[in-house]
Amino acid sequence: MAYELTQKQLSSISIKRPYFEKDPKVTTQSAHYKNFKDSGYNKGHLCPAADRKFSVEAYNETFFTSNISPQSYEFNGGVWNRLEEKVRYWAQKYQKLYIVTGGILTPNLKTIGTEKVAVPQYFYKIILDYNGAETKAIAFLVPHEKSEKGLYQFVTSIDEIETLTGIDFFPELPDKTENEIEKSSSYKNWAFN
Repeated sequence: MAYELTQKQLSSISIKRPYFEKDPKVTTQSAHYKNFKDSGYNKGHLCPAADRKFSVEAYNETFFTSNISPQSYEFNGGVWNRLEEKVRYWAQKYQKLYIVTGGILTPNLKTIGTEKVAVPQYFYKIILDYNGAETKAIAFLVPHEKSEKGLYQFVTSIDEIETLTGIDFFPELPDKTENEIEKSSSYKNWAFN
């Protein structure tokens, strides 16, 4: 899942929460929400609903099943929620971010439901700040488990996540910039307080 989050999009308006639905734009079909019933897993948003409160349509789209992944309650409501809140803090501070997030899919993962929806053992989130004078990025690789660790302890390089996923995340950036930001696992340019 990839999306832009700007300071102007941050909103706290109250929108009625819809039901989860299959994504009508996924021609190969997205899994049905019933796969989660009695599975012991939450329907974990990849793009958080709280990031899309600037319009009812955008908010409702976060409830398509193409935007959810099985997540344990302790992970979804814990470390993953803390990371989502930190991303909104950075969007407020840095004005415009580009975010890529997902689960690491590997062979032989546990599955749930009749459609065998994979339960990732790790989730990632990559944040690109391209609004300022200098482009910067930070990447997180978070084990799918309860954790009280500081978010900075999950920082890794984009190169590492590219190796794990097989995805080239920022091919349109100038090569020098892309290579520089993707090899770094530093969090020093990001405000954690």
